[in-house]
Amino acid sequence: MRAGEKLIPRNSECQELLSPGPMAYTAPPSPPGPVGSQYCVCKVELSICGQNLLDRDVTSKSDPFCVLFMEVNGKWVELDRTETAVNNLNPAFAKKFIIDYHFEEIVSSKKITRTLLLGNGKPAGKGMITIAAQELSDNRVITLSMAGRKLDKKDLFGKSDPFLEFYKPGDDGKWMLVHRTEVIKYTLDPVWKPFTVPLVSLCDGEMEKMIKVVCYDYDSDGGHDFIGEFQTSVARLCEAQDASPLELECINPKKQKKKKNYKNSGIIIVKSCKITRDFSFLDYILGGCQLMFTVGIDFTASNGNPQEPSSLHYINPLGTNEYLSAIWAVGQIIQDYDSDKMFPALGFGAQLPPDWKVSHEFAINFNPRNPFCSGVEGIVQAYSACLPHIRFYGPTNFSPIINHVARFAAQATQQETASQYFILLIITDGVISDMDETRHAVVQASKLPMSIIIVGVGNADFAAMEFLDGDSRVLRSHTGEEAVRDIVQFVPFRNFRNVPKETLAKAVLAELPQQVVQYFKHQNLPPINSEPA
Repeated sequence: MRAGEKLIPRNSECQELLSPGPMAYTAPPSPPGPVGSQYCVCKVELSICGQNLLDRDVTSKSDPFCVLFMEVNGKWVELDRTETAVNNLNPAFAKKFIIDYHFEEIVSSKKITRTLLLGNGKPAGKGMITIAAQELSDNRVITLSMAGRKLDKKDLFGKSDPFLEFYKPGDDGKWMLVHRTEVIKYTLDPVWKPFTVPLVSLCDGEMEKMIKVVCYDYDSDGGHDFIGEFQTSVARLCEAQDASPLELECINPKKQKKKKNYKNSGIIIVKSCKITRDFSFLDYILGGCQLMFTVGIDFTASNGNPQEPSSLHYINPLGTNEYLSAIWAVGQIIQDYDSDKMFPALGFGAQLPPDWKVSHEFAINFNPRNPFCSGVEGIVQAYSACLPHIRFYGPTNFSPIINHVARFAAQATQQETASQYFILLIITDGVISDMDETRHAVVQASKLPMSIIIVGVGNADFAAMEFLDGDSRVLRSHTGEEAVRDIVQFVPFRNFRNVPKETLAKAVLAELPQQVVQYFKHQNLPPINSEPA
């Protein structure tokens, strides 16, 4: 089963308050405030179930799963998919879809039911799909560690393969599946892995609301055997502590009615229950965290003579080049989220007057005490003005400018609050000369409140940039030390030459929110002035 309901999900992130950057001087004061917050999105959780699905298997029932697609530039792109429900024509999928919605485009109905269609547009028998939407406006999450003891034996030649399902009351009065644990094979005393779900998903954020927990014995044919169940509340579950677990009887009502001496079908143990807040990027920004932004521009000789049309720095009759296009595309988005629109801009790889020594961290406005440029226009003006006064040289060393920003990020860690996060945007034309030093600098920076965005211009081989972007593998320094997290995002400009500039900006900024949140969570730093869970 493939569900492609077009619910206008947005694949955007909340990029807010990109503020002035780190330099060895005093930055202009930035008035706090949620600049650009009208562009923020909220999270919505979608729960999917199907009814009366077509039976596509000959000797058994169908094994359906649901796929969520989003329309991007006229094409349907897969976002996520549920688990497969074995031999089940009426599945309730445990996997939830979490998507972004603009505040002004929230779905008006909490639940919709639609007829499933075949590829030819005709109804897929009597098959229906129901999608229930719930806004995740409460950022509290609940983490549960569960176990069982002396559960009923259900398998003829073995023990049981138990798993748990958690339900909450739906708006229609029926129980709605919230979570399903993994299966623990061949045991009557299972210990399940701890799991975390949004509190609003489990009980709508209401601690006293009753929830139901059901224990099953897993069967590979989908005909899971019922072991028992019980009802409780999150408030009751919270009585469990690490040193004092909570024990709840698992009851099989049919057995209870038939057997006078029936006690229970085993014990479900709540080993621990903890409620915390799952802070978002927006929580940190609105809490007062400042994103300290710095731009670095490559002025090495490999870019070519800026007076010749073949140079990447050549400004054509239309007043642009790939560097300027990248600056405009990203900068115009960034400045809308900055309270004073003042940006420091650095250059590297050029010889500077009067002694013509090579520098890898110079202010492109030639004012080292005040390298701040006023908005994107200021960066463009400073960039254009500096071109005739410098000599393109080399090598292409990234490590000096990375280490420069990292020193300020290291100072921010002494505050022990989620008050500052540093971002370095590097625009370059190609091969890195000091790869070992750059790898080491990135690995060290991964321990700090800092991200690095690299936009590659021109048609060079950017394999080294892809290597630094640790999306597919963990980056290691030349000594073998691993980065504690991925902080580099690389985007080749050539892939975005013929698309709207907003598309480039979205790609460049895509990983930033999660990197900010990941760092502060790893440091156990809540947003400033945040409320306890």
